Order: sequence, then structure tokens, then C-alpha cells
Amino acid sequence: MRNILRNRLALSTVVTTLIILVVSVLLAGVVTYFAINVTSTRVQEESLQVSNQHIWVASDGTVQGAIMITNTGGRDVVISKIAVRGQTSAWTNVFYALANKTLDATAITADLAYVDSLAAASDIGLNATATLATGNLVLASGSTIVVYITSPDSITINDIGLTVAFTVFTSQAMYYKETNVNAYNIPA
Repeated sequence: MRNILRNRLALSTVVTTLIILVVSVLLAGVVTYFAINVTSTRVQEESLQVSNQHIWVASDGTVQGAIMITNTGGRDVVISKIAVRGQTSAWTNVFYALANKTLDATAITADLAYVDSLAAASDIGLNATATLATGNLVLASGSTIVVYITSPDSITINDIGLTVAFTVFTSQAMYYKETNVNAYNIPA
């Protein structure tokens, strides 16, 4: 014991070891904090607001669905699939219109209506004309799109009053919204 107290190097070895341990723990903490900070600030979140969803069954048995999708996130989104009651809608039955950037808020919050003869170039809301979808739909950040689906699978006149679901699929998420099936009387 006496030799340790007189030896100047014995105490400095312990202090050096403690300094090395503290520095290594602090360095590991700083590296971890930096990695978390870099990944969290560089990743922008995807966020869609799905609203104004409707399913109509006309008196002649034709079925039409409509939904409005607004990209409220910080990145552009690719809509890869839209399903009604779990059944994927074929792109040949999907019509869409992108909202005009100059629209006022009342036009974007307006409810969607049944379109008697849905075809390309029909007015389907937002003062925009319909385009037949040929594949995935791209929705820029801050944009709104109105989507109409003709003849969604598995919806019949017997479903009036029942609740069905729209599911919008993107590469990172699914957006689920329910609505009641409504009857639509075709004007004479």
C-alpha cells in the first residue's frame, strides 16, 4: 500500500482510464445524437387528407364513387391503388381531376356530386375536367385531386344504406375512409 501512494504513476493510470471511458461514452452519445438528427430532419412525412367520400347507386343500377384527396405532407405522393370495399378499382374505371391552384377555399371544401355521364372531359368538381387514369396518380405536395370511380366492384343496389370503405394506397401508407352507400334517382 505504501508503494502505491508514493508511486506517482499509479494514480495517473486510474485517472487516464477514467478519462478515456468518459470521452468514449460522450463520443458515442454525440454520434448517436447526430445520426438521429440527420435522419429525422431529412425525412419529410407523407400525409394525405381523404374527404368528401361518396358511393351512389343510381335507380338504373349504375354505381359511382367519388373521393377528394389533399396532400398535406411535405413530399409528393404517388397513389398506386384505390380500393372500394377491399376490391381494387381498375384504372380504366377511374377518372380524376387535379385542383387548379387558383381556386379559393370554398371550391376545395365543396361537396362532390353525382355526375350523370362520367367520361373524359366531364366537369367533376373543382372547376376541372375529368381525365381517365392510365396508371398511378401523382399528387404534388399541397395539391388536391378529385377521383371518380365508375362501377366499383362488389357494390349493388342491395348495398344502399350500408357502410363501405375507400382505401387509398401509396408507397408508404394506406388511407382508410368509410361512407354510406346512397341512392341516386336519375332525373326523368
